[in-house]
Order: sequence, then structure tokens, then C-alpha cells
Amino acid sequence: MCGIFGCISRDNNVAKIIHESLKRLEYRGYDSVGEATISEGRIYIKKDQGKIDDVHRLINLDDLPGSIGIGHTRWATHGAPSRVNAHPHLDCHGKIAVVHNGIIENFAELKAELENLGHSFKSKTDTEVIPHLIEENLKGGLSLLDAVREALKRLEGSYALAIISTIEPDKIICARRESPLILGVGKGAMYCASDIPAFLPLTNEAVILENNEVAILWHDRYEIRKLENWSHVIREPEIITWTAEMAEKQGYPHFMLKEIHEQPLALRNALRLQDIYLDLMATFLDRAKNVFLVACGTSYHACLAASYMFSKLAYLPTYPIIASEFIEQAGMAVNIDTAILAVSQSGETADTLAAVEYARNRAATVLGLTNVVGSTLTRVSRVYILQQSGPEIGVAATKTFTSQLLVLAQLALRVAKIRGKVSSQEIKSFERELKMIPDIVEWTIMRNEEKAKQIARKYRDSRFFLFLGRGISTATALEGRLKLMEISYVPAMAFPAGESKHGPISLVEPGVPAVFICPKDKTRKTIIGNIMEMKARGASIISVIEEGDEEIKQLSDDYFEVAGGVSEIFSPITFIVPLQLFAYYMAVERGYNPDMPRNLAKSVTVK
Repeated sequence: MCGIFGCISRDNNVAKIIHESLKRLEYRGYDSVGEATISEGRIYIKKDQGKIDDVHRLINLDDLPGSIGIGHTRWATHGAPSRVNAHPHLDCHGKIAVVHNGIIENFAELKAELENLGHSFKSKTDTEVIPHLIEENLKGGLSLLDAVREALKRLEGSYALAIISTIEPDKIICARRESPLILGVGKGAMYCASDIPAFLPLTNEAVILENNEVAILWHDRYEIRKLENWSHVIREPEIITWTAEMAEKQGYPHFMLKEIHEQPLALRNALRLQDIYLDLMATFLDRAKNVFLVACGTSYHACLAASYMFSKLAYLPTYPIIASEFIEQAGMAVNIDTAILAVSQSGETADTLAAVEYARNRAATVLGLTNVVGSTLTRVSRVYILQQSGPEIGVAATKTFTSQLLVLAQLALRVAKIRGKVSSQEIKSFERELKMIPDIVEWTIMRNEEKAKQIARKYRDSRFFLFLGRGISTATALEGRLKLMEISYVPAMAFPAGESKHGPISLVEPGVPAVFICPKDKTRKTIIGNIMEMKARGASIISVIEEGDEEIKQLSDDYFEVAGGVSEIFSPITFIVPLQLFAYYMAVERGYNPDMPRNLAKSVTVK
């Protein structure tokens, strides 16, 4: 997730302030850094790929002149990490500089329009359309503020923006839609930032911008307006009492909990994929005679769920395989007619890359789904899709898992459309459901957080858990079990509920918690039978149910409720959320740090 900082002061040399503030945003994750200031009617800019300290050693970020400036740490979404793709971005004549966090969905059409009008682009980013849009509006005689406002009206997607211009060098213009942006009110200075930690040593007075608001900052005051009707918004600063560490987590005690709460935004970004890449990847999948879904850990669980999606929606058989087993299990079956869809949050997972390299050597088509532009997986894939989740600091995957599922669901629908296996009316219905998922996840988090605390407190001393599901919910059960084990260190098993009588039921004794995943689907009657089997042997039943499912609620000792409105084929995206919360609070109740589970790393880069 990109980091933004802006500063306008009555004193000169804001560059050093920007540099130090960007350092305080490093925890957000980034691949490049840049600053721009204004002095004597000119924009000065320095930027490059790499860590802040390394870039500073090379080009000295502190010697930019001026009392107004903006800075940026970039997490690539459009265009690989490079100096030219680093922010800030300029217009054709170097009079407007912009930094941006978010995703502009319609940048391709805007860019084509602007190029036809004579604008020249230097980067591969979506952001660069913004200064050119403003420039074009200025040609029509608008003031800078009006030119920005009209540009914002053209943008589709999410953004947090900070804009400076030599045309009116006494102000910073900020705007927000979905991506966070906060103002800092100092003495003789004003700040804007993606997160409070950026300016916390400078001031503890903060003003939170709301969606679709524009702020104008001068060194001694600020003004907020609603984008829609340009009405004034009166909002007094809040006094921030957080420590710097708390501020990094936006007041949450751990990054994992913060990232669970970030899932609605991450999912909205996952719905902003470019059609050209979804369609291209879907075409390759449709053409292949054999399709293998290759991944490790949480990403493997996403692949397992996706195999049901591809089968049920597109009638396409796919084979999910744990990457470390791929060569032994399927290696000899790989050939020129094979497609490998490799899924890796980091794009650097060693076992996944080894499987990919083997497949490439046997002339297979390699496709990639990852969260990191410029990673090895993006470089070796014939086509790759970026899931656009932003960086995930907690070791246990949460928002990256649900985003992977949502991307794979969209991909399955594209293949279904190509194959004509689902009517256009059904496709539209499914697409409407996908658009509802971020709101459903938001509701589910709010509805279950307190309950997760209570249930974790009740079961914190349990020595063993079972997780059971049927059909696609088997993937949800496996992921729920993994989350619990990796951060709270409680032994657990997960398996298809139909396998209970083939061995696992022998482990059930009074008090053993059995977690059942129970969407209202075709497996519901049989899952009720499995619940009764476990209850008869004294198990404590914890169920994850659809809101209002009174029958299963009555059979359960404890339950989580998920909002309805999506088909069972998409249920893992929503049904996993309460289990993420449960795992988190189990770790906390047992006295462990969920951000740093023992013996685990965020990216496994050795086999």
C-alpha cells in the first residue's frame, strides 16, 4: 500500500521533513520512493526504485529547496518498480506534481484520450493520467482548484491524492476516495499523510478526511469541501494520544487485526482488475487440455476453492496441487498442452517457483497470480494478474487470501463466459454478487468481532480442534485450521466432513471443539448429519452459519453468523472471516503475538 506525505510550512527546507516522515511510513511496505518541492516557480523532483536509505545515499533527498512539497513510498500496482514509475508524477510541462495511493480503474481510456490530445506519458502507471487531466483542464481557463475538481470527477476507482503546482505554489490540494488520507495541523505548518505516524512527531492534531472530500492546505489553515456539491465541511482536529507504535497499526493492537479489518478495501481493489488480463488468462485456461493450480499454504487453499469454482461455473476440471509435490505428483503429465496457474502472495515462494520452472522446461503455459509486481513470478509468467491487496505485514495471511479467492472467482466467470456454460443472465447475477462481497465482509467483521473474543476466551485452553466442511467449504475448513495452528499453536485437524467415519471421529471425546462450515448449499443436510455424529460423542459444536439459520444455530454450542446474499460457490470469501478473527483472539488469549508466529516467515524463499 503506497504511502503519501505532504507538507507546507512558513519555513524553508521541507524536504528533510518529508524524508523523515516517509521513513515513518516504511512499515506499509514499498518498492520505490520520491519527493517533489516547489521553489522560485519551479518543481524540483527526486525519485528512484529502492529503499529510502539507499535512494537517499545516492541522490540526497534532503537538498530539495522550498517550503512546500510532497513525498511518496510506492507499492507497485501498475508498472514494475523503477525510477520512471516512482512517484511523484508530472504533467507535460512540469508545472503539476501528483502523488497517489489507490487504483484508477479507467486510466487506460483516459490515457488514450489524453494522448490523442497531444499529451506525452513517461511511465506505465495509472497515476500519471491525473496531472495530465489537470493540465488539460487548465487549458480551458479553469483555476487550479477547479481543474483538479473536474479531473477528480473523471476518475473511477480509489485514490488518496496530494497535488502541488507552480501555478498556485502556496497550497497543497488533497482528495480522498476509499484510500485513507489524514491532515495534520501544526504550528505554522500543515501536513497530509496516508497514516498518522507520518506526522505524529510533528503534531498530534489530526483531521480525518472522509470519502469524496477535497482539502486545501495553506501553511496556516485548511479547508474541506465535498466533491459532489462543493459545500464546506467544518471538522475540528482530533487530539491523537496513541504511541508511535500504536499509530502504525492505526490504533489496532496488531497488524493482523488491522489487516482483517482492511479486507473490504482489499476486496474492492481486487474487483478493479483490468479486463484485458482477466480475458487473456481465461483464454489460455480455456485452451489448455490440462490445468494445474499450484501453490503452498494459504494460497493452496485458495487454489482448492478455485478448483470448485472452475468446475461448477466453467465446467473446467482443474487440479490443485501443493507446489512441493507438483513434480512428483504431476510432473510427467506436463506438456505443451498444459497450463499452470501459480498462486503466490509474494511471487517468491521457492517451491512454487521450482514447480513453475519445471513446467516451463516442459513447454507448459505459465500463468501467475500474485500481490507483488516485479516479483519472480511476474517475470516468468506468460500472463500474470496482480491481486492489488497492498502489503500484508502480519505473517498469517488474511486479506491476501480473500483477495486471491475473489480474483480466482472472477477468472472462473470469464472462462465460463468463453465456454458458454452459464447464461448471460446468470453471469450478470454472479457479477452482482461479487460486487456485494466487500460490504458483506465488512458486516461480517462488525457482527462477529465481539463474539470471536468471547468464544476464544471459552476455548483458549482446548488442546485440540477439528474443522469440517463439505464441498467448497472444505477449503474454508483447511484455511481456518491453518490460521488457528500457525498463530495460537493449538493442534488441529481439517478434512471433508464425509471422511469423519473413516478415522478422524475416533479422536472425538467430550469437550473436543468441532468447527463446522455451514453455508446454505446442497451439502447442508449432510453436514447436519455430521454435526449430530459429533454431538453424540460429546463434541462442542462451533458453527459458521448464514445469518438466520436457526436449525444449525440450535444444534450448536457456539456460532458465528455470515451475511447472506452470495452463492455457495463464493462462500469461502465470506465464511473464512469469522475464523480469522477467532484465530487472532485465540492467540491473544493464549498470550502470543499473532504478528510474529514462531518458526514462520512471511515469504518462504527456501525449499
